[in-house]
Amino acid sequence: MAEMNNRQAYFNYSIEDKYVAGIVLLGTEVKSIREGKLSFNDAFCLFDDGELWVRGLFIASYTHGTAYNHIEVHDRKLLLNKKELKKIQAKIKEKGYTVVPLKVFFTDKNLVKVEIGLGRGKKLHDKRETIKNRDVEKEIKRYLK
Repeated sequence: MAEMNNRQAYFNYSIEDKYVAGIVLLGTEVKSIREGKLSFNDAFCLFDDGELWVRGLFIASYTHGTAYNHIEVHDRKLLLNKKELKKIQAKIKEKGYTVVPLKVFFTDKNLVKVEIGLGRGKKLHDKRETIKNRDVEKEIKRYLK
């Protein structure tokens, strides 16, 4: 499993900045992510007491887990330096900005990282334009083959 992308985030938001953050996980959560049992549905990030948390990230129960298996959906802490946290928090205070998880991946050292994006929500006409551009790119690729 290389990485899991949140395709819906790119459709619903115009991403302006990206950050790579560590995430606090339990052992069974890491094993479940390795199996690809992760879903970004309704996942978003929020600040609580100066710390950044991801809420709504679904990690399925580990199939070979014991009675001490993890809870599938709960708040998970993201690990960033204070400078980055202050920068993100300042942007969020502006109207319309939100932080969404974009992808989850493993580093060379087998650490789980989350790429988060700072973006604004797209309007309906922006989404239509995204669909139109995607269709045009598909047509171009089809003709080039």
